[in-house]
Amino acid sequence: MTTPPSRASPLSHGLATLARRLRHHEPPPPPPSRQTDWQQHETPDSSDKSAGRRSGTAVESLCRRPNSARAAVLICLFEGDDGNLRVLLTKRASTLATSPGHVSLPGGKQDEGDADDVATALREAKEEIGLDPSLVEVVTVLQPYATKIGITVIPVVGILFDKSAYRPTPNPSEVEAIFDAPLEMFLQDRNRRAEEAEWMGVKYLLQHFDYQTADKKYDIFGLTAVILIGIASVVYERPPAFAELSSKLWHS
Repeated sequence: MTTPPSRASPLSHGLATLARRLRHHEPPPPPPSRQTDWQQHETPDSSDKSAGRRSGTAVESLCRRPNSARAAVLICLFEGDDGNLRVLLTKRASTLATSPGHVSLPGGKQDEGDADDVATALREAKEEIGLDPSLVEVVTVLQPYATKIGITVIPVVGILFDKSAYRPTPNPSEVEAIFDAPLEMFLQDRNRRAEEAEWMGVKYLLQHFDYQTADKKYDIFGLTAVILIGIASVVYERPPAFAELSSKLWHS
């Protein structure tokens, strides 16, 4: 594990407590048919200075096998001015071939040179929003999810202890905007709507969360919303205040 750099601001007791708890979070095992690909356990190389600060038993159980049908996203949590947890999000560029203009977490497909899912998430976050991996302490991973076209997505959870050290720098070819939202909103029923949808004969409930900033309104839905409901449930240790009616569609 790399040595954490000195922080410019005092360490938040709340974030430190959360980090300690999440380090012990173990994602549920995948279905038996997926275990061979998911559970290739090997400890990440702690000498890799570009890989960010890693900690926790779950992080040390990552699969290191490159897979073109595998991706990772970074759930970057930090403390807002009001002391409540917030999460970094992006609005994808309208010129992208897939999901143009949609809200998403920073992340993308695994590259041949990525050591593991943590490396993928941190690399993509740096490329997309200019987030230096050294600012993020990775504490755990969540269960694998799957896109409609069968790509396995691994949510990597990281803590940004010093938000003031981060200068948002969107990559215009990939990201139209960078914003953040309160994490707890993904457990609340207000500003939420749902619609019945169907994909290849599978019916499911598509959750939408409407979020308004000072000058823009964002619609957070689909797999991004599902992942955010999942991490909010883990962090706040309670289920959402609404019926998820989650379909197996999203689970790897």
